[in-house]
Amino acid sequence: MKKLTSVLMAWLMMLTLIVGCATSAAEEKNEELTVAFIPKLTGSAFFDVAGEGAVEYAKNHGFKVEYTGNPEPNIENQIAIIKSSIERRVDAICISSLDATALDEALKEAKNAGIQVTTWDSDVSGDARSVMVSQGTPAQLGQMLVEMGAECLTARGKNPVADKIKYVWHYSQSFVTDQNSWQAAGEKYISETYPNWENVEPENYYSEQNADKALSVGRAIFEEHPDIDLIICNDSTALPGQAQAAQNLGLASENVSITGFAPPNVMREYCKAGIIERWGLWDCKIQGALGCYMAYYLASGNTVSVGEKIHVPEIGIIEIMPNNVLDENAYVSNDSGVVILPERLEFTIDNVDNYNY
Repeated sequence: MKKLTSVLMAWLMMLTLIVGCATSAAEEKNEELTVAFIPKLTGSAFFDVAGEGAVEYAKNHGFKVEYTGNPEPNIENQIAIIKSSIERRVDAICISSLDATALDEALKEAKNAGIQVTTWDSDVSGDARSVMVSQGTPAQLGQMLVEMGAECLTARGKNPVADKIKYVWHYSQSFVTDQNSWQAAGEKYISETYPNWENVEPENYYSEQNADKALSVGRAIFEEHPDIDLIICNDSTALPGQAQAAQNLGLASENVSITGFAPPNVMREYCKAGIIERWGLWDCKIQGALGCYMAYYLASGNTVSVGEKIHVPEIGIIEIMPNNVLDENAYVSNDSGVVILPERLEFTIDNVDNYNY
């Protein structure tokens, strides 16, 4: 027993030393390091709140974050911001990409200049960055969107399994990596789980993350499909626009089911007005903080490898997973990986006031 106790104590001391070393590397402060945090666009609640989370976290943990974006969501603007970040010699970039590959060349230029690159929310090619901080896998998020829709249908007396449900997707653009992958995974899940459902617009509706266009597209959906049962808005600009279009036409959650992803603050009044019954998201403040922390972690001289677990102050232990957890055809390398947020949230009238972002 004495020998066993000695072995156990030695093992615990070794574990403590390993964890201590990992923690000290992660928590070492370098106030000279700057991370450029680049959203798809500014002026959107989702991206601005994520930016707030990143800036607050950096302030508390000894590095700098510059929230730098453009209210017009186009690829040329993002490339210009990347180029400016290179010229200003920032230490790292953390970006939500408008396109799966269009930013690769500019981000590789940043890497060649010694700038660390991470992504969050929406990805680029795996060889153009080191770490992607994702809200979930396509299968997780596609199923979540469809099941929230099914629950909304059930709440107004429909039978999602037996009834023929007419539905459409309304989101930003067909080439945005994250939203497109959720839609594709959602379609696969619908075909397997709800074969009676009919997508009445297989080409989908797109509003380019423009609030005015989201409203006009939302109205067009009702005009073109007056008997629509379900509208899935996997975009934080499309969802409030669709809800406002419904409200303008005197429609409520007992007439049509609308669901999707958006911050609770953006949708609270639509929920309380009875326009929308259920929607979801994740903690975008944590996502922004984690994306910037990983950029800072790399800029501090650390490396990452697939399978590695890293202690992130205030957030906890995260694991670097292979890129193909998001896309089976993704670039695979030991030094390029994905971090998945631990949870996703659903909001209803019962819990929406518990959240403030």
